Amino acid sequence: MEALRPTPEQARRAELGRALDRIEAEIASGNTDLGALGFWTVVAAIKRDRVAILELADQAGRIDTAAFRARVRMRTRPWVGVVSTLAVTALGFVGIWLADTWTGFWSGVALLGTGVAWSVGWHLPAHAFVGWLGGIRYSDAFLGGPPPPRPGIKTDYATYLRAEPSMRAWFHASGAIATKLAPFAALACWPSTDAPAWSAWALVALGALQIVTDALFSTTSGDWKRFLRERQVGRDIQRSLSRIQPAAPSAARSG
Repeated sequence: MEALRPTPEQARRAELGRALDRIEAEIASGNTDLGALGFWTVVAAIKRDRVAILELADQAGRIDTAAFRARVRMRTRPWVGVVSTLAVTALGFVGIWLADTWTGFWSGVALLGTGVAWSVGWHLPAHAFVGWLGGIRYSDAFLGGPPPPRPGIKTDYATYLRAEPSMRAWFHASGAIATKLAPFAALACWPSTDAPAWSAWALVALGALQIVTDALFSTTSGDWKRFLRERQVGRDIQRSLSRIQPAAPSAARSG
């Protein structure tokens, strides 16, 4: 009897599994350059195949976590990162109180400090909360990124892959949106303080600067690039499903 041959989809998933085996062995030997190892190319294919996600998400998660922890030393438990950035947010409320208590220059400094504190403090908790709603869990909080170092939260990549593409997209967008809203939230408090007008204009400038830098850089290398990537993954899955969806049965003709 002729041996059963795997379907093209099964063969492709087996190839993805072999690629992950090779990458995991490289990680164990000390090579943590996931891009050079082809990990992200494999992940892009896994994301578009729901069966591959079920079969391979755990292994992809192990690889991602091992590579991350080998590269990043300044890391801690996720809850520590969230609590720490919420403490920074609390400093912003202290700034509002000081802006109302003080007068003149120092009142303006306190209000501007609130905008900065909220821009820093809202980013990580926004990511963590929106991702949590979508089923994403976390392995580490860390300091990293381009100078100056900034707080971040590392996903448990297996749960990230299992989340719906739309939720992955909004997980990435949430931190960027929160950071951009923060200076304008502080600005809304300005009328109730004794801060001078220059501090209000400084908050407008801070918010505008963040929006411009997002438009120039984040769409090619940051949160908005990842947002657009996951939106595209979702569209690709929908197109794939529409091609295999059986046509609706035609109405029976009357006799």
